[in-house]
Amino acid sequence: MNDLSRQATRLEAIEGSYDKWLLGAIIALTGVGVVMVASSSIALMSSPFYYLNRHLIFLAVGIVLAVIAARTELKSIEQYNQMLLLGCFVLLLAVFTPGLGSTVNGARRWINLGISKFQTVEAVKVLYIVWLSSYLVRFRDEVNATWPAMLKPLGVAGALVVLLLLQPDFGSSTLLLAITAGMLVLGGVNMPRMSMPVIIGLVGMSALAIIEPYRMRRITSFLDPWADQQGDGYQLSNALMAVGRGEWTGVGLGNSVQKLYYLPEAHTDFIFSVTAEEFGFLGTCVIVALYALLVGRTFWLGMRCVEMKRHFSGYIAFGIGLWISMQTFVSIGVNLGILPTKGLTLPLISSGGSSVLMTCVAMGLLLRVSYELKRAERRQAVRIGGAEDAAAEPMDEPAAPVAASVPMSAEPVAAAAPNAARGTSRLQSRVEPTFGRLS
Repeated sequence: MNDLSRQATRLEAIEGSYDKWLLGAIIALTGVGVVMVASSSIALMSSPFYYLNRHLIFLAVGIVLAVIAARTELKSIEQYNQMLLLGCFVLLLAVFTPGLGSTVNGARRWINLGISKFQTVEAVKVLYIVWLSSYLVRFRDEVNATWPAMLKPLGVAGALVVLLLLQPDFGSSTLLLAITAGMLVLGGVNMPRMSMPVIIGLVGMSALAIIEPYRMRRITSFLDPWADQQGDGYQLSNALMAVGRGEWTGVGLGNSVQKLYYLPEAHTDFIFSVTAEEFGFLGTCVIVALYALLVGRTFWLGMRCVEMKRHFSGYIAFGIGLWISMQTFVSIGVNLGILPTKGLTLPLISSGGSSVLMTCVAMGLLLRVSYELKRAERRQAVRIGGAEDAAAEPMDEPAAPVAASVPMSAEPVAAAAPNAARGTSRLQSRVEPTFGRLS
């Protein structure tokens, strides 16, 4: 028992570490965001640093929230999965509450907190990803085998989308559906069975885009912004002029012309156009590379978690990776004129209170995923090392299986089946890690 107690103490003392590549990409993109918010908003208010100071305040609060998320055990979060889902509906319904909900430019998407307005869908993205990750862990086998298990998250997503469309928020609705479909695919859903809801969803969202006159105008202005340059094509035409002025190396930091009352929302939705104008093609390539590093590292962490049978952590990484990658693609695509105009910010770079706060929380969760993954890998290495030491020692009686010496307090590790597949049915089969066997 003393040996078991010592091994348990040694395993519990092992800590993890945060992924340096992931942390580096987050810090770099956040730094670019501070610089570009200062540059793009300098002429928007009587005080040149109004939006910069506001951005820094929200960023400071966001960093505190990220630290809290990064220091919270994921299993503690998982046990509140149903409360998180309830929170999604409460937040989306709160915007319709008289005295609490706030309308801006005809859209009812914010709640008034007194000192600031909060866009509830930003919190819903994080809460929904965590809930869906928990659902995929609890019903992993059923999702791949039965219709009801697959349709339940689609029904939940559909209900949330209805509330979003009532605000209206077509961009976030599309993003939420895309995240749901992507996580279900990575969670092992049967692809032929999944194709029918996807087709129905695409037809439905396309119909909603066509029947609404203002959405149809966005599509036509996207196809030819120069046809009505002073009307529906005003935003996109000025964004394209900003991108074109940047050429290869840009006009220099702070020297953008389009941000001077020509390009609307230069510090939020169209901040990438100002960045392209001031830093040029080469500068934007660096930013795209940083996003590629962030998203690529996120998916790599998700894959490693699934390999280690840490499915909840893996699905959280997949969900956040899908969210950041798709929102980044849409935001950049709108600025470059390859997608119709949507009200989606550029993660970690655009100014915005609620988006900055909740993106920081998502980054904190990602760092927690990397911390717990590294901790699990280190503890597994100690177990394997202990097994090898035990095998090398001479014994007077037959050795007991190594797995039996692992204390119950240690983190769960996969059984030692050499050919057991790990991961989900949508991922490539891999060999389960083993402790080794005594001869």
